[in-house]
Amino acid sequence: MDTVVASSNIIVEEHRSADGLDAHVPRILRNGELYDPDVDRFFLDLPLNGVRSRHSLRAYGYDIAIWLRFLADARDKTVWAADREDVKAFHRARRRGEAGSRISAASWNRSVAAMDKLYEWGVSEGLLSSGPFTHREVWRRNRARGGSQIVARNDAFEQRAKRSDIRFVPLEDFRRFRDIGLRGLTPDGAERPGARDRNGLRNALFAEMLVVTGLRLEEASLLLAFEVDALPVPGSSLRQTWFNLPAGLTKGERGRAILVPDGLLQRLRTYIRIERAYAVAKFKARSGWNSVKRPIFVRRPIVGATDLTLVSGRTVPLEVLTSEERERLIICDGDNMPIEPAVLWLTEVGQPVRPNTWEVAFARACQRCRTIGFAIDISPHQLRHTFAVHMLAMLIQRQLQGVSSMGSAGPAEGYRRLLGDPLQQVQRLLGHASLETTSIYLDHIATRADTVDTAVAELLALLPSANRL
Repeated sequence: MDTVVASSNIIVEEHRSADGLDAHVPRILRNGELYDPDVDRFFLDLPLNGVRSRHSLRAYGYDIAIWLRFLADARDKTVWAADREDVKAFHRARRRGEAGSRISAASWNRSVAAMDKLYEWGVSEGLLSSGPFTHREVWRRNRARGGSQIVARNDAFEQRAKRSDIRFVPLEDFRRFRDIGLRGLTPDGAERPGARDRNGLRNALFAEMLVVTGLRLEEASLLLAFEVDALPVPGSSLRQTWFNLPAGLTKGERGRAILVPDGLLQRLRTYIRIERAYAVAKFKARSGWNSVKRPIFVRRPIVGATDLTLVSGRTVPLEVLTSEERERLIICDGDNMPIEPAVLWLTEVGQPVRPNTWEVAFARACQRCRTIGFAIDISPHQLRHTFAVHMLAMLIQRQLQGVSSMGSAGPAEGYRRLLGDPLQQVQRLLGHASLETTSIYLDHIATRADTVDTAVAELLALLPSANRL
């Protein structure tokens, strides 16, 4: 079990002895015992109330634990005795304290959302008549469907600051990051003896996947090799291929389709045939499945399969497998002997590459660039932002080209075609639940006068064929 000890005797236990998603439902302990059985029931009910991601569950655990510690240490209260004055005191401590202990408005709002959900659940379960928060009705625009609707807003939420956290990567910086940072080449593209990263080609390919597909880090990390092999072979009439991401792999279990450029797909298949095959051989020679925690043994799937068959004979739809379960999949041969992990990306000895490993590789690559004189700081999520900005710019550019030929169409139709469709297309590709989230990229485009003009050329030039797998 993973536990985190704080100065308070209230701690978070990140995992529990359970199967499936319940294993990632946190527990809150006090003096080594369960803090409150009702709070524990609240956590166990979270997957039924829209919180299914293991990362979201972990965040809920820590946000609630911080609140419980504050109540115990500063207010001498337990969770169900809290009132509005406690919320005000909590705000003073978290948002108006010294710089070292003060959190951002976004972090405050996230904690309020978790606490609000806890007390709404408590009221619905009859544990208390009302929670410590007050709410008011506000009108909110529905950008996806048009019009407005009345929603209840927690008064403890702070007004959101204008979103300015888009970390866009100019593609020239990306090329340097990929070639110098990840591959260990010199600035002029030559091999540097002794400096080449032994996983450089694999890491560069992974980075390219992020920047041309908009995949989240966990989504890209836990693709399965046979899912890639099942995609159509690129032909002369195809420039990109649609790839349906299973619901269990995506945030909010919404599922979505992404576009995979032909050049990227060809190099992914080459990676599978050469570098990955070498890692699989190491996995078999070392009986690597013994190093996989709670492995899930499955029979080799046929191309295009939507289900997996366990060695026990039971069939499991791909749609329901979580990211954590994908990481544990081990493919077996006809005699049920383990052969290889199912995930696409493998270490040199055939173990699945975990998401945090990519973050370490990116940080090391940035440091390598900085030692040569290039001030580059790139994270995996920044490449998702970069995809969004360029894709939106390209779609707007295409719409601009069509506006002049609209004829008698009115101005409302013109703006719908100019802005509505591109935003909705990027929203689908990124898997955003709200069009409001996608629209933040418009502000970034507005600050770069050259983005729309150069977006198409930049992305087309992103995938040169020389010196690649």
